[in-house]
Amino acid sequence: MIEIDFGNYLRSFNYQERLDMKIQTKELLELYAEDRIQLLDIRFKEEYAAWHIGIGSHIPLNELPNRLNELDRSKTIVTMCPHYDRAEIARLYLTLQGFKSRYLNDGMFGLMDFLRGDKARDFMSRLGGRA
Repeated sequence: MIEIDFGNYLRSFNYQERLDMKIQTKELLELYAEDRIQLLDIRFKEEYAAWHIGIGSHIPLNELPNRLNELDRSKTIVTMCPHYDRAEIARLYLTLQGFKSRYLNDGMFGLMDFLRGDKARDFMSRLGGRA
């Protein structure tokens, strides 16, 4: 595992990194269907118990440092929360831990809004039973 020093990360931060750290719902769904990303819900346990979507993994943000072994280093890790604030914290942490990571810029609310009706049906059928 290659850890990245935060100061070095900041010194190399540029416009391209600013674009690369974000992902929109449409691209996320394409990459997820192609099994190229691991989608990670980083909300607290209580939030997850109250409601969650049917795709991705769940590791609360405060448990992430102790559960890195559950992440697939061969894939881009996409973090998500209702908006994107905690997802960006998780993405930054994962990036500094040597993972390729992005955060869902639309947030989970944007994802849920996109996956309504026919779009949800079509996406889930594309997964062929893999959620």
